[in-house]
Amino acid sequence: MKKISKTAEEWKQALSSEEYQIAREKGTERAFTGEYLDNHDAGEYLCRCCGLALFDADKKYDSGSGWPSFTMPSETAHISEEVDNSLGSTRTEVLCAQCDAHLGHVFPDGPGTEGLRYCINSASLDFKEADEDKG
Repeated sequence: MKKISKTAEEWKQALSSEEYQIAREKGTERAFTGEYLDNHDAGEYLCRCCGLALFDADKKYDSGSGWPSFTMPSETAHISEEVDNSLGSTRTEVLCAQCDAHLGHVFPDGPGTEGLRYCINSASLDFKEADEDKG
């Protein structure tokens, strides 16, 4: 996968101030405020910064955490993980593998066969509805 790299100024021109703060500066949106928290439509979630497909809507579930949560990414190669020692604890940060956008964190307390909860900021995502003509 070819990496996408832009200057801070280029990202600031492409994103809103909230999107930039979350996706490029590793921020977090307030719980229960994200655009996609209650989205239950069929489709896929893409990286807001570069458009890479990250999560399928059929892997989304209501974790009660206040952020869109998924049991797994659409392609494991589309995300990368880093250790995050901020806020006085060790967590696993989830990033877009193509542009290094901060997406959120993954926790080992989810449902499904893998037992993972990908807790993702809506501001780091775009949603593409499923094509109803497919079938």
